[in-house]
Amino acid sequence: MQHEHRMLVFSCKASEAFAQRVVKYLQETEGAEDEHIELGALDVDKFSDGEFQPSYRDSVRGATVFLIQSTFPPADNLMELLLCIDAAKRASADKVIAVIPYFGWARQDRKDRPRVSIGAKLVANLLRAAGCDRVMTCDLHADQIQGFFDIPVDHIYASGVFVKAISESTQFKNLAIAAPDMGGAKRANAYSKFFSKRRDCPVIICHKTRERANVVAEIKAIGEVEGKDVVIVDDMIDTAGTLCKAADVLKKMGAKSVRACASHGVLSGGAANRIMESALDEVYITDTIPHPELENHPKIKVLSIAPVFATIMRRVYRYEPVSTEFEIK
Repeated sequence: MQHEHRMLVFSCKASEAFAQRVVKYLQETEGAEDEHIELGALDVDKFSDGEFQPSYRDSVRGATVFLIQSTFPPADNLMELLLCIDAAKRASADKVIAVIPYFGWARQDRKDRPRVSIGAKLVANLLRAAGCDRVMTCDLHADQIQGFFDIPVDHIYASGVFVKAISESTQFKNLAIAAPDMGGAKRANAYSKFFSKRRDCPVIICHKTRERANVVAEIKAIGEVEGKDVVIVDDMIDTAGTLCKAADVLKKMGAKSVRACASHGVLSGGAANRIMESALDEVYITDTIPHPELENHPKIKVLSIAPVFATIMRRVYRYEPVSTEFEIK
């Protein structure tokens, strides 16, 4: 007797709201009637010492299992994902695909000083050892992290979500794209090329020097700033120290307005308040990391990237091409 192949979607605790948005999109789009997608039931039993054990309430035998979880701190979020992958494999799932909107430890992608770990590589090894068959993630801190994996990686970009928001705004008259540091020049150039098809859109590079991790000593901006509506693009906002300092520098250089787009709103150490008190006019982030407290924030706007993930998930499940989804549209 042959069993029909199934697409099953589950979420670990930290990304339940994101997973619900993904499932809602899958249910409402073309082809949903053939797949009967629901968010699967996943229980997590906790012991008195803090240890926990996930278990699937329903059978996953022979199914393609999509496990959604961002691996931001605490480390329990990563551990829960690993245990869920292991449980699905041991329950005879055909494939287990880890959907990791925010890939934690991505900043530890090289030995930048002696005697340090390469955390991104270690996490890649752990996912593979747990039984993961494929990874989907968004805007890695460094593209080269894809090479840490010996399994397929779908590296999704949030640029399409931000480009739409920027294009729909009537406030950006003299648009310029800024990189907050030298490492972000490639990303800024990609945005600039897209907008330059319709208007002149110069690139501004901010050069920063650090005193230590998360503490910026000085920022200098290179490029045409006077009278521009500047949009700073980055992969994440952690403490927002760099971002706020860059916005102050750009405003002093004559920028008409300064906004920012960042895929991952880590927002640690009072970052939201720091943004509120800064020269920034507006900040766009995605929902890869949950921030329900920002729902009515005057400056920080959360855009959902769940539909993009849902589209890639469905295409992968159906063995359809995904390359067109990685273009800025």
